[in-house]
Amino acid sequence: MLEKFKFYKYSGHGNDFVIIDNWTSVVPDNDLVKVTKLMSRQKFGVGADGVVFIASGPDDVDFAVRFFNSDGSEADMCGNASRCAAHIANVVGIAPSDMTFKTKAGVVEASVRDHQVSVLLPKIGKQDGVALVEVDGFSQTYFRINTGVNHAVAWVEDLEAVNVVKVGRAVRRHASFAPDGTNVDYVKILSEDSLALRTYERGVEDETLACGTGATASSILAAAQGLVKSNSILCKTRGGEDLTVRFEGSAEAPDKVFLEGPVRYIFSGQVEPDMFRK
Repeated sequence: MLEKFKFYKYSGHGNDFVIIDNWTSVVPDNDLVKVTKLMSRQKFGVGADGVVFIASGPDDVDFAVRFFNSDGSEADMCGNASRCAAHIANVVGIAPSDMTFKTKAGVVEASVRDHQVSVLLPKIGKQDGVALVEVDGFSQTYFRINTGVNHAVAWVEDLEAVNVVKVGRAVRRHASFAPDGTNVDYVKILSEDSLALRTYERGVEDETLACGTGATASSILAAAQGLVKSNSILCKTRGGEDLTVRFEGSAEAPDKVFLEGPVRYIFSGQVEPDMFRK
């Protein structure tokens, strides 16, 4: 049976995570999925969109991170979880305020200033064409891009009218995005340098209050298509706080992409073996 261990609960704009310092392998690799599912559960666990494990990394970085969605699936990258992981790594002394860490999507550079955290994301994938998807007789064009994980982005005029859970769930598993599926973002352009978005997240299998890689995907695509005119784009999330996506170079092939905003350290606690009792 697993032993007791400490955890940290974080929120990035309502996108919430349990973070575990796994430097000493308190949770063995073969238990990462089980722990994720148990910790993510409402009522019986802590409750979260996902679980983040911090561990030692190669010598050229400060640490390594693995991201797991609440359903136990592993994600190569998570923007808000990266920002939360950077903050707690600095708080507990694992890393300085300017740090690097390894993810499955590549190396992330992060900067922590109080509760504001900026991450330089790994290289953004190329914009990968469009897909026309029909759900319940409604056809919508989705633009594909990989920002560490797959995203399908749709422009809408009325963000509130979108049934994100119902439609997003159908699109997420559509044949156009097989075999891996996709996260699905619905985006309303607000001005030349701002947008609002709602995201259905693969692995959480629900709408989340914010999605960092979704904000990045939406911003880069909006800039590339001329829907926004700035290289610093304010993204309004369902969590009520704003994320900023800033890029250098052309939107079609940006040299650097930064995701910036506040994080909240909610609480810490200790998991007792009773959580894992059948």
